Order: sequence, then structure tokens, then C-alpha cells
Amino acid sequence: MLYAILCYDSEEAVCAWTQEEDDAAIAALGVVQDKLAEEGRLGPVARLAPTTAAKTVRKGKVSMVLDGPFAETKEQLLGFFLVDCESLEQAIEAAQDLARASHSTGAYEVRPLRLFQPGRVITS
Repeated sequence: MLYAILCYDSEEAVCAWTQEEDDAAIAALGVVQDKLAEEGRLGPVARLAPTTAAKTVRKGKVSMVLDGPFAETKEQLLGFFLVDCESLEQAIEAAQDLARASHSTGAYEVRPLRLFQPGRVITS
């Protein structure tokens, strides 16, 4: 089963890191990513650009494109990991490893993932 592990934190705090602090955080997360990759359980990983680079499309009679993500939260979605796990418990274990490796105080959300392709739904 595929799980998305979504990384949330204070964008203000993370963007204030020095290059050395950022490099150290990425290196620590890389250790966990390497372990998952060696086990053949790591899918795509992405770090998102700051929310100042985001645009939001709002539906309505006429759609509007707005600057920013307009999330109702103090923490922003910073990136994600896609992992292949046998169970929710195994996915939570991977998220806990990432949280321990992280230099931030945010959260890692674990969600089962469903892939959609035209005409079919893939659940694992």
C-alpha cells in the first residue's frame, strides 16, 4: 500500500535557517530516505517552494487565480515523501523516523494514497 507522508512546519522558521542548518536538515532526512530506498519502499520525494511562490485557483462561476496558498493553518505543507508500506503501522514508523531526523518542530501527516488514472483507480 502506498502512503503519503506530508511534512508540515512553520515556513517562517524553516526559511530562516542558514544554508548550513538547511544542509544538515536535508542530510539527516537523507539518512532515513536512504534506508527506505534500500528497502525498495521510497517513492518520489519533493520539497515545495515557499508559499510566496504559490497560486490558488478558486472555483466559482468564474475561476479566480489568487496569490498564495491561503491555507488556514500556522504550519505550511513543506513537502512530501511517498513510501510503500505493508501496513499503516509501518508507514507511521517511517514518519516517526523522519520526525526524529528532522530539525524542525512541525508534523508529519500519514495518509493512504490512491492513484487515479483515466478509467481506473489504483489503491496499492
